[in-house]
Amino acid sequence: MEQRSLPVLTRLARLPVWLPFLVLLVLMLVGGFVGGAVGWVLVGLALAFILWLLYLSWPRLTTVERLMRATVLLLFAVVTVTQLVPRG
Repeated sequence: MEQRSLPVLTRLARLPVWLPFLVLLVLMLVGGFVGGAVGWVLVGLALAFILWLLYLSWPRLTTVERLMRATVLLLFAVVTVTQLVPRG
């Protein structure tokens, strides 16, 4: 997985630091506001990207860093489901 990810990571490293963050933010916000299937796809893309980066960095993280990142990811998932599932 690390070898396959290397070309993409190399391209990401060339981008300005703020650009991937902005793209993730836009995907999450638009996905939350649009809702429905399109919203799920957009938020799913953002979540997949975050999970991919977490997977790649996991071996180098300390236990506290792992716990913090997993907690943030869980919080993101809970907020996403809360926003995208219609209230009845």
